[in-house]
Amino acid sequence: MEENTKKEPSESEKDGLLDKAKKLMDKADDFIDEKVDEIKRTEAFKKVADSLDKAGDFLEDKVEDIKQSGMKEKLESLADKTEDKAEETLSKLKEFGKKVADKTADKLEDIAENIKKKTGGDENPEKA
Repeated sequence: MEENTKKEPSESEKDGLLDKAKKLMDKADDFIDEKVDEIKRTEAFKKVADSLDKAGDFLEDKVEDIKQSGMKEKLESLADKTEDKAEETLSKLKEFGKKVADKTADKLEDIAENIKKKTGGDENPEKA
């Protein structure tokens, strides 16, 4: 009978592969760190970093200016006034609608009476 000809990797070979992978990862990490340091030393990076700092400072100043100007309170006041005005206008529109409906009803009643008079119809089903 034949014996297994395939050899399973021994522990030392597994450890050797892990060590190689670890060394490769360390080299890649060192390479990346080195390139990042090189980029940070460039003039372009320094200009961009400086511009970002200035932009951040500018935005902070503008936000502070808005806070000090009372804009939030002014907008809240405007919103309150607008809401009050809208409620007032809606109330007026409701009243106007009621008046128009009442006048329309009165006119329709007048027209109905005129039609009854012209047609000679004294018959009123409600009174019967």
